[in-house]
Amino acid sequence: MDDNVAVPLELAGSPHANGRAAELLAAVGLRDRQDHYPVQLSGGEQQRVAVARAFACRPPILLADEPTGNLDSATGRQVIDLLLALNRDQGSMLILVTHDQTLASHAERIITLRDGRIESDSLTDSFLLSPGAQG
Repeated sequence: MDDNVAVPLELAGSPHANGRAAELLAAVGLRDRQDHYPVQLSGGEQQRVAVARAFACRPPILLADEPTGNLDSATGRQVIDLLLALNRDQGSMLILVTHDQTLASHAERIITLRDGRIESDSLTDSFLLSPGAQG
């Protein structure tokens, strides 16, 4: 599994791919499962590996399409927490596409689409109350 997370780093020519992969797997709580194959992991563990891999190259923008869609509520909560923590720690812009109102409630800005058109666009209270927010 550590090879799975290291692939984008290796393709980018990173000399520290394995170390970064191990760091990210630890961050998502899978340090003890790093030598397992994907088929040996639960759906939630596989999703956490996907989160680690997505943040591997420290992308400036990360798109997450229904990241909790196939997970039970407890595992979905873990994945939400991981996405938000890594987003904060890595400094990436995180764009979530979701029907999950619980997940959407963590966003600083919510844009609602209906039939391909913007229905609403609003900043949330958490953004408006943050120290760096513009008023």
